[in-house]
Amino acid sequence: MTSILVTGGCGFIGSNFIQLVLEQEADVQVVNFDALTYAGNLANLSDVAQHPRYRFVHGDITDAEAVRAAMKGVQSVVHFAAESHVDRSIQDSGPFVRTNIVGTQILLDAARSAGVKRFVHVSTDEVYGSLGETGAFTEETPLAPNSPYSASKAASDLLVRSYVHTFHFPALITRCSNNYGPYQFPEKLIPLFISNLMQDQPVPVYGDGQNVRDWIHVRDHCTGILAVWKRGRVGEVYNLGGRSERTNLQLTHALLEALGKPKSLIRYVPDRPGHDRRYAIDCRKAESELAWHPTFVFEDGLRQTIDWYRGHADWIASIRTGEYLKYYERQYGTLTKETHP
Repeated sequence: MTSILVTGGCGFIGSNFIQLVLEQEADVQVVNFDALTYAGNLANLSDVAQHPRYRFVHGDITDAEAVRAAMKGVQSVVHFAAESHVDRSIQDSGPFVRTNIVGTQILLDAARSAGVKRFVHVSTDEVYGSLGETGAFTEETPLAPNSPYSASKAASDLLVRSYVHTFHFPALITRCSNNYGPYQFPEKLIPLFISNLMQDQPVPVYGDGQNVRDWIHVRDHCTGILAVWKRGRVGEVYNLGGRSERTNLQLTHALLEALGKPKSLIRYVPDRPGHDRRYAIDCRKAESELAWHPTFVFEDGLRQTIDWYRGHADWIASIRTGEYLKYYERQYGTLTKETHP
């Protein structure tokens, strides 16, 4: 029996990954190490809380002693834990530096001491910066992060790379495009817009709405991470994308149509500082080396995601309170007046 330490397993992608592993890997035990910050939710894993191959440990990756204790008996680490929202990093970059950089360093040192045999560091395409109108990010694209969030992730990527080179540490890095699917915290675009529209509330579109993102269903992302853990080459980077580019405005119109809501609910808000114009992932390396392929057609995945949020109104209501509402008002204002780009 192999034991994996999953950091940030109560978050959106981490919880989906844990569910996938417990479902498909009968010889793998999962230790979920999570600080339960605002985006970490134990309810995301309520269905597996009593699973015999699952154990939850409450802890912060910046706490070296807690990390070392959680690492005992573990053969692999899959590292999701991160501050991950660009807008929040613009408001205050401190938590991003502490968690994404210092936390990763502490985790790497603990994993080395514990003799971990496999370490998968989950990163983002945002470390590559912004693309022009054509082309896609490959694993050889130079890092050029443009936000405090992406800069902190690029720094953590480079730390992982340095440990491979200096200590022959058995690490691998994944970089994904924008994720969507169940259990995503509703500060991110798709769940934010779905939950707003379900209540006939306006949706905030940055700038002219022409920023382009490549979307991957969280299940496809998690199967890619699992493939990297099982078959990836140590020291390598693997891009994981969905080949589903959409402008933010195209996506907004698709959500309005799917939910039967009027275009008058669109509110154009001042653009985010340093907003990257376009991302796109070239994932041919993962496809050719790992026999992995994204399987979700975007329209089908989006429809399933909408259905999931419609069926989990209590989950949304439990989150859209308190500090979330204060953050939303700071970021977008009250959105009471119809505006145009």
